[in-house]
Amino acid sequence: MAFRKTSPRPGDKSTNGRPGVGFGKKPRTLRQHIIRRLIMVVPLSLGAIFLARSGILDRMVDSYTFQPTSWFDDSALVRHLRNVVTHNGMTGDRPDCLLFIVDGNSPPDGTKIDVMEKHSGSCPNPDKSLPKLFTLKVDRVDRQVFSDQGSPGTFHLIPNGAN
Repeated sequence: MAFRKTSPRPGDKSTNGRPGVGFGKKPRTLRQHIIRRLIMVVPLSLGAIFLARSGILDRMVDSYTFQPTSWFDDSALVRHLRNVVTHNGMTGDRPDCLLFIVDGNSPPDGTKIDVMEKHSGSCPNPDKSLPKLFTLKVDRVDRQVFSDQGSPGTFHLIPNGAN
């Protein structure tokens, strides 16, 4: 099949000889291309940065990835609890500055997890210490999380811990 050059239709103001392209419009300049791209890229980038900094993106990912079976997976449970603890206001530390120590000898209806504050690397006060903040008690069967924050040894239910 051979392509042939077609002539513009009568009354067509096309400048390139192809019908249907460029009806009286000038081609876009490089400046117009750049401005159009910036109009799309800058707001999308700022939106992505806002979602990441505010923690909304973390909560969306957690709500999507944390399934009912994840209550019995220590890694998935710690990721979920890290998100809950930092966004519930239980600690002002960054998520990467918290250390969760799971007691493997606990029963499934009362798994204890110590939450420690790291002081190393990029975390505040890098003196290599690990002060204990509080203990979480997780009832995996009933999908409930309890904390002894503010009252060591006495556990109370964490709001939004099961979400």
